[in-house]
Amino acid sequence: MHLAYITTTDRGATDRLLSAVAERLLARDVFLAGVVQTNTECADSSKCDMDLRVLPVGETIRISQSLGSQSRGCRLDPAALEQAVAYVTASLDAGPNLLIVNKFGKHEADGRGFRPVIGEALARDIPVLVGVNGLNEEKFLAFTDGAAQQVPADIDAIERWLDQITAERNAA
Repeated sequence: MHLAYITTTDRGATDRLLSAVAERLLARDVFLAGVVQTNTECADSSKCDMDLRVLPVGETIRISQSLGSQSRGCRLDPAALEQAVAYVTASLDAGPNLLIVNKFGKHEADGRGFRPVIGEALARDIPVLVGVNGLNEEKFLAFTDGAAQQVPADIDAIERWLDQITAERNAA
């Protein structure tokens, strides 16, 4: 089982890093599945719009919803997230070289969202790379039962991790 995760502390850094990783790997013709997130600042709000791009070249899905300027609740659109989950789940049948999940968030911590997709990919022996923030790291580690490997939040380190898996598989 090959499961790695990254953590960053700067707002949006994990999203930017995983998007850059996906672009570099796609340029090398690595067959990817999963999602990467793009955040777009809104001129009239301190919040941003959140979009998931389904890999490798799939649809872009807005997963945030506008709840108004006085709202304090979660802006995630669960139906949009589940649409992305369905696309990614279906893509596992094609046997990608890597599944990228932009975030192990509250939905995943509660057993929903991309959590079942992560499990399915691992059951199919597809390597998985996940972004995890500090708020959900403990729940992520409990979910993985200590099997996840933290990789430095660096594009070259992530690429080396995947290259090592590929080399091991080619040698077998």
